[in-house]
Parts: sequence; C-alpha cells; structure tokens
Amino acid sequence: MKLTARKIGAVLKSRGYRLTPQRNAILSAVTASHDHLTPTAIHEKVRREHKNIGLVTVYRTIELLAELGLICEVHSGGNCHSYLLRRPDQHHHHLICSGCGTVADFTSCDLSDMEQKVSRQTGFDINSHLLEFMGLCRSCQKDDRPEGSVSGAK
Repeated sequence: MKLTARKIGAVLKSRGYRLTPQRNAILSAVTASHDHLTPTAIHEKVRREHKNIGLVTVYRTIELLAELGLICEVHSGGNCHSYLLRRPDQHHHHLICSGCGTVADFTSCDLSDMEQKVSRQTGFDINSHLLEFMGLCRSCQKDDRPEGSVSGAK
C-alpha cells in the first residue's frame, strides 16, 4: 500500500488535525517525491503554488508527520535532516554519505533476533527501529583518494 496525500490527510483528520491548504500542499510535495527531501527543498516546492507559506509551517507539518509515523526522518549528520514518505509495506534503512550527503535506501536486513534479544535484556517493548550507516559513497571515495593512488592498494 502506497501512502497518498489523500490517505495521509484522512489519517490527520481522524486524529483531530486540521487539513489546511498549506498542509495539503506539503503532503502533495512529499508524496510526489521519491527522493529524501530537506525541509528547505519541501519549502521550495510548495512555494511555487503557495507564495506566502513559511518555512516554520513546513517544519511543523513534517514534525507532525514524522511523529505520526507517516514519513521517515533521516539524520544526515549534525542537525541536518531529510524526509521521505514512509512505505508501510517496505521495511528500509539508510546509507548516508558523510562527504556529499547522498542518502541511499536498502531493504536487506533482518534485525528481528537482535530486537527480541534487546527487548528481553532491557524490558523495552520495541515497536520500531532505525538503522543508518554513515560512510563515503563511490564518488566521494574517488574524490578522497590522494593523487596517484590505486584503488584497493594498501
């Protein structure tokens, strides 16, 4: 099941939140994108049609959507975050390049045994998890090599 702006709007309404034109525009921008979007990128997309929308409105809306579990928040280092529509039928995690900030999704992980073990050890009732690997993408690895070095040489 893919979340749409309409489905997310229905969730917001069912939980007592107003569906303002600004929120609708933000929902449309997020659901139309397959990329990880920063709040600034969302703001730029929405301002094309809603000239007076403020960046604070974008931040408040994405915070609400993240809190409700409708979008994923990616921590790109420091205070930089990007957001992506949550895919309820697809469990995924992130690879984050510490050089250029590129974010790549990956789905091949099974942490269920670890979750159960941590739950038993700590008494936590774990209902979700976030896994992010930081490193350098291929492009940044190439840029980071000293002149004359050969890939794989030690």
